[in-house]
Amino acid sequence: LDRIVGYSLSPLLWRRIDKGLSAGRVQSVALKLICEREKEIASFVPEEYWKISAVLAADAGTFEAHLHSYKGEKIEKLSKEEAEKIYEELEGVVFRFARIEKKKRKRNPKPPFITSTLQQEAFKRLGFSAKKTMMLAQQLYEGIEIPGEGPVGLITYMRTDSVRVSEEALRAVREFIFAGFGERYLPDRPNVYQSKGNVQDAHEAIRPTNVERTPDALKDLIPEDHWKLYDLIWRRFVASQMVPAVFDATSYDIEAGSALFRATGSVLVFDGFLKVYAEEVEDRVLPEVSEGQMLTLVELVKSQHFTSPPSRYTEATLIKKLEEEGVGRPSTYATIVSTIIERGYVVRDKKALVPTPLGMIVSEVLSRNFPKLMDVSFTANMEEDLDKIAAGEKGWKESIREFYELFSKELEEADGKLLNLEEYSPIRCEKCGRPMVIKKSRYGKFLACSGYPDCENIKPLVGKKQGGGSGRKGSNKRHKKNT
Repeated sequence: LDRIVGYSLSPLLWRRIDKGLSAGRVQSVALKLICEREKEIASFVPEEYWKISAVLAADAGTFEAHLHSYKGEKIEKLSKEEAEKIYEELEGVVFRFARIEKKKRKRNPKPPFITSTLQQEAFKRLGFSAKKTMMLAQQLYEGIEIPGEGPVGLITYMRTDSVRVSEEALRAVREFIFAGFGERYLPDRPNVYQSKGNVQDAHEAIRPTNVERTPDALKDLIPEDHWKLYDLIWRRFVASQMVPAVFDATSYDIEAGSALFRATGSVLVFDGFLKVYAEEVEDRVLPEVSEGQMLTLVELVKSQHFTSPPSRYTEATLIKKLEEEGVGRPSTYATIVSTIIERGYVVRDKKALVPTPLGMIVSEVLSRNFPKLMDVSFTANMEEDLDKIAAGEKGWKESIREFYELFSKELEEADGKLLNLEEYSPIRCEKCGRPMVIKKSRYGKFLACSGYPDCENIKPLVGKKQGGGSGRKGSNKRHKKNT
């Protein structure tokens, strides 16, 4: 199926756009997600909203509370006029402590890693690309040279979508937790996690082959990046079989005329699995206050805010999105991300994935001519069909035939349509607003304004540079630099 798509679409892009390009059943959907997010960001219009908060003093100290409701209605966002009206009404009003709510809150450990979650967490915590993570994991699986022992396989197979753990490994990790941390860190029975959706379950979750081989014991024996990834895998696995962390969560309600303010606090009282696998914990201690107590208003704050555009995808969030949508397989995500970068469709800007003009045009061409193929739901449903084929519930010839009958017609029609790429360009000239079109010079292809000669704006087809050139006449050297 992937060969039918890739070997058919890629030559179409070579003929109509440029050599060396590629398309794929999952790769092109991933590119579309990135490009659609970029369009959302470009069209986003910030909306103004206001908030009101109060700094209050009790005998035991000061704390901040935020306007929660007004005249019985919960407040999400206020207009400037609403904020000014409420602000004026609150001046001179008595703030009285009304209610206190305290409860224990638990934070449960996460399951051991599968391929996609390892890639996401290694990106967030270690800054490793998905490609680098898989390369290091492959080597940890195949074996790392350890002085006096030779090559040792340190982790189980790293291409897996199952969170299952063998009985032998569960016994070993429970014994390790009991011996190393004590009975209070060990649950009464092993923690059991459910895999999402239809998983192949051919392999266990990613875990250390021997839990007794701690990161500290390997610190000076293996390369640093390998050690960092092993440390992450080991800690996640051990933590997955520990008890939850426990917090004291406190909520204060303060009445002020027709308004209700709320302050929240949370204090870690038992670290549980966090002892091994640290996560961000913010202790916010509220001073002791008794019900009915009058509070002193130190400051009433009226603040302006603006809504933010959606964030660009990073490797971690793109992989998470693909996994949530059921598109592709965990073992292919690293290849997908590296391919769209190597093809020049996407560049990294710090950690964000930003589509290039070339990536935007390729995605637009494919989306217009192959709407089914580029549809996220269609691709996810195809993954379900593949699972049914693997389970013997559906014939592969039937699935391929159904797909190819639709795909071949779209392919034939698209080849004729793509003679004029101007209508497909989602890139607009920042000087005159007309679409940019692909042009060719002795130095390669570039984008030029379709309004030439009235507008002589040009810009590179690939790369981080997003600004236009300054014209065409006598610009060979300048054009070479831009492209």
